[in-house]
Amino acid sequence: MHRQFKNRVHAGKLLALALAPYACRPDALVLALPRGGVPVGFTIARALGLALDLLLVRKLGLPGYEEFAMGAIASGGVRVLNMEAIREHRIGREQIDDACAREQREIARRERQYRGARAEPELAGRTAILVDDGLATGSTMCAAVRVARERGAERIVVAVPVGAPDSCAALASQVDELVCLSQPANFGAVGRWYRQFEQTGDEEVLDLLAIAWRDQARASHSSTNASERRQS
Repeated sequence: MHRQFKNRVHAGKLLALALAPYACRPDALVLALPRGGVPVGFTIARALGLALDLLLVRKLGLPGYEEFAMGAIASGGVRVLNMEAIREHRIGREQIDDACAREQREIARRERQYRGARAEPELAGRTAILVDDGLATGSTMCAAVRVARERGAERIVVAVPVGAPDSCAALASQVDELVCLSQPANFGAVGRWYRQFEQTGDEEVLDLLAIAWRDQARASHSSTNASERRQS
């Protein structure tokens, strides 16, 4: 029988155990997919002593069935389309372009609200641990993987508490490591595998980022001071 997680924090703690080999590695960082991936990623980053940042991706909902993804877009114009679903439901180019434009506006809004003037993290030569609260069709995570590759990540790890088996299998071939704690055959939807699965709001995301980025700044300052003392 496949496990059910209490909430996203519980899922993050269990994922952190599976990701223990990456603890305190200076080349590794956690990239959470907002919004639901942020509480999971925050918990992992804190448990493993890693930096936390964001990778903004938006699902492209199928017209009339918005919960089902016909693809996804990410920062920088990356677009991943589920051509099988698009053909099956006879989705036209104009509908796809409209959905992309709408979700691109939301990505831009979140960039302004979440990141503000803060620069995006440098990924070149680093290990990027991409985190979400679950993997359904896999479209959003595929877009995130493409962004991380294009930004020069040397190693890409995808970490999710639960995922659809076929989506996990397809994604595993695109990344260096896939960590998924549960792959139930009767997947259904991500929320089915959590006892508490309330929507993560902007306020929660901002609160968690403020804590993580404050702690990271303190750690960096302490490290710099220690290095200066050794050299003096």
